[in-house]
Amino acid sequence: MMRAVVLSLGLLSSLPAWAVDVSICYNYSCASQAKVDFSPQQIGQLRQLFKTATTPAAERSAIAQAIGLFEHYAGEQTPTWRDRGGNINDNEADGRMDCIDHSTNTTTYLKLLERLGLLRFHRVLARVERAPLIVNVHWAACIMDRTTRQEYAVDSWFHDNGQPAVIYPLQDWLSGASPNV
Repeated sequence: MMRAVVLSLGLLSSLPAWAVDVSICYNYSCASQAKVDFSPQQIGQLRQLFKTATTPAAERSAIAQAIGLFEHYAGEQTPTWRDRGGNINDNEADGRMDCIDHSTNTTTYLKLLERLGLLRFHRVLARVERAPLIVNVHWAACIMDRTTRQEYAVDSWFHDNGQPAVIYPLQDWLSGASPNV
């Protein structure tokens, strides 16, 4: 019994004692905004993703999963749970998100991970744009590996709300990398 109490106290001490809130946007080109609160338990779940991230590659995997969790949590408080991968599957639903919304929110979530001290191997950069043709402009969040200086696009637009983001070396993403190809 005493071991369970000590274990429980250890888990509680690793959770922040406060909720964290951020502003997100949706409905294409950030037409709508909302404040989203992440509970201490949700922040604790995010922290767990990074506990075993002992390499830059493992941290990128944790980042992809964390972005999916952030989107899921936001979808519990906003209509963004209706968002579907890409743009054509949203059917004008309240809560739909284009790449501008996704890249803006993902950058916000990455900055929160950075603020929480969870990014040891990466730092958050400004959003990036690719434009192979004027009609196909696309945006993503961006991170940089602190050791190799390699930049990566973090793109949550391709999948439905709550799914992990895809992460590509920036040059690959700029050349059109996509999970749909």
